[in-house]
Amino acid sequence: MLFILGILTTFSLPPFNFFFINFFTLSIFFIFLFKRLKSETKKTFFFYGWFLGFGYFLSNLYWITISLTFDENFNFLIPIALILIPSFFALFYGLITFLFYLSSPKNLLSAFFIFSLLFGMIEYIRGTILSGFPWNLIVYSFSENLNFISTVSLIGTYSLNLFVISLFTAPAIYILKRSKIDIGVCIFILLLPTLFLIYGNIKKENFLEKEETKIPYTIRIIGSNISLDKYFDSTSTESVIEELILLSSPTKNKKIFFLWPEVIIPNTFGDEIYLYNDIFKKNFDVNHIIGLGIINREFINNEYKFYNSFSIFDKELNLIKNYDKNNLVPFGEFIPFENLLNKIGLKVITNNFGSFSQGKERKIVEIKDNFENLRFLPLICYEIIYSGNLSKNFDFDFIFNISEDGWFGKSIGPKQHFIHSIFRAIENGKYVIRSANNGIAAVINPLGQIEKKIDFGEDGYIDFNKKKNVDKTIFSIFGNLIFGISILLYIFLIFSFNRIKNE
Repeated sequence: MLFILGILTTFSLPPFNFFFINFFTLSIFFIFLFKRLKSETKKTFFFYGWFLGFGYFLSNLYWITISLTFDENFNFLIPIALILIPSFFALFYGLITFLFYLSSPKNLLSAFFIFSLLFGMIEYIRGTILSGFPWNLIVYSFSENLNFISTVSLIGTYSLNLFVISLFTAPAIYILKRSKIDIGVCIFILLLPTLFLIYGNIKKENFLEKEETKIPYTIRIIGSNISLDKYFDSTSTESVIEELILLSSPTKNKKIFFLWPEVIIPNTFGDEIYLYNDIFKKNFDVNHIIGLGIINREFINNEYKFYNSFSIFDKELNLIKNYDKNNLVPFGEFIPFENLLNKIGLKVITNNFGSFSQGKERKIVEIKDNFENLRFLPLICYEIIYSGNLSKNFDFDFIFNISEDGWFGKSIGPKQHFIHSIFRAIENGKYVIRSANNGIAAVINPLGQIEKKIDFGEDGYIDFNKKKNVDKTIFSIFGNLIFGISILLYIFLIFSFNRIKNE
């Protein structure tokens, strides 16, 4: 039953977004646990959480194994990874129920708040420990309800995730009610989203009333569908570049920043791109710069270090700025304990030369010449999924996110990945400008609204040249310190309801 509940909960997430399912699945889960607190062992409770988590992650992270299909050397790992990955993440849910058992709640309301608190805190740990993987938090089930999730600009994604766990579990209080206080708390929690919606509506109206200003240049975002075979066969680098130029449709004598996807130039390192100088000079002029994903390398101590980079070039392929990816994907871009695991045949999925090196720090990229101090925060692929850990400097205009989503195939993965961009835009009060290969390219405004989009499976370009200025958000100033305050609030509620019961 718990395994099936986990699978059903997946349908609350993108791209399905049937969020109401969680009112049933999480409430049933809590009732199931609460009824068995005094009759089961802590070991049994751990497996209760594990089975729900296994069903949940098996059904919404299955697409990770698609990345193993591009190299036949990894085919033997597919059935192992299909079971092992959700089994690992299910450990976190097992920890929730294990600690819930150990907490020995005194009454229904303290049990309710302890359950919510543990769930929210463990989800935060899942998103940060061992480089973190905050994918498919329960709150993402509200990704289409922009007025509701606008509160992440105040409290952040993890704090809202903590609250929505309480919201979805609230019907269980009414079913298990033992006093008028129980009913009162249930009603209060179910009505509280009304305040969130009111705040979101006010925020929306204020944004719409702001004057739109034209920026003195155009950002042209490319969405492409170039096959991942470019990594594994002798795909002509020149043909890929020509396809990207065709999609970009360069306009002469117009200031344009062309944003191309992650690692989009095959079989070429950053220090070799000058070989295609003639193609670029023929199609671009002095008013153009190109930002693209490419693999850079650096020769240090008699060996090469490789970086997944976001590099910016002029029309003659002179390097203007460069950013090396900070948050690397375990097993996708680097192998933990590489010297040991290489001996048993494990290697990274995305290349044939080994682990990428981690970039030193994430700095704001500033383009001065001809672009009047264009400032943006560069994020490569899944760096966009981290809440409250993007930058300590918020003196920038836009968030640029480049991605290669072809590793997810035609699964739900690219759509889940895209949703994170909406949450980061709202949290930071910034436009997110996203270019993707085999994914979704878009312009997302600070409300989380998708102003322009190249949908999954389509290709072409979209232009961005108008914006509205938005003040710093509360969350962008304080970050996940606000989540710490949310935790303290829940601890206060737990002790308060324990005291009321005792009196």
